[in-house]
Amino acid sequence: MVSFIRRPSSRLLRNNDYTYAHKKNRILELIKKYFPELNEEKVALLTRLGPLYAEWNEKINVISRKDIENLYERHILHSMAIARYISFVPGSRILDLGTGGGLPGIPLAIMFPDSEFLLVDSIKKKVKVCQEIIDACELKNCTAVQARIEEMKGRHDFIVTRAVAKIDKLLLWTQRKYLKEEKNAIPNGLIALKGGTVKEESEAAGVLSYAEITPLSSYYDEDFYSDKAIVYIPG
Repeated sequence: MVSFIRRPSSRLLRNNDYTYAHKKNRILELIKKYFPELNEEKVALLTRLGPLYAEWNEKINVISRKDIENLYERHILHSMAIARYISFVPGSRILDLGTGGGLPGIPLAIMFPDSEFLLVDSIKKKVKVCQEIIDACELKNCTAVQARIEEMKGRHDFIVTRAVAKIDKLLLWTQRKYLKEEKNAIPNGLIALKGGTVKEESEAAGVLSYAEITPLSSYYDEDFYSDKAIVYIPG
């Protein structure tokens, strides 16, 4: 483990495009506005993600470099929307399909420390970034692996995903990937963060009649979320 990943220096914070030190108040404001129930430990871990992603994104591009300044508003907060939709009970097993740089899996692992998160991506360098950030945050309930979902043999309560593929492909990839025993408030299944075509995709996949679509504008005030939604499809 490289030491500066754990404790970014003030020089690195000043030089990073993300300018984390200047944005910290805004970050805290956003988190406390939408998730006032979070304790200090969780808030501290969430705010720590800023410099970690900024540093790693300079080496391995997991978030558009033009968009890194919007990390919290458009990426972290977006990931955390799943926690507004469902509160995973302790012992839940969640797989993050096509995790990329660890979103939505890492923020959710911070929010639900008693649930188990497996972050899966087929690209080795992205998995490396995920695991480095997981280790830097000392998350014991979260692991990143390089694999294709079709090759995965384990089963989970939920599969979460963010901007990975159309719904028909997600359903194909996640067949027979869910545990039969159910412990949460809703049946085990797929929870996907999607853009404005979610109804059309659900209809094309033949699931519109039983998919539950929740606009993220019902959770967040920012304009960015005006055409974003969560789609939940029982497994």
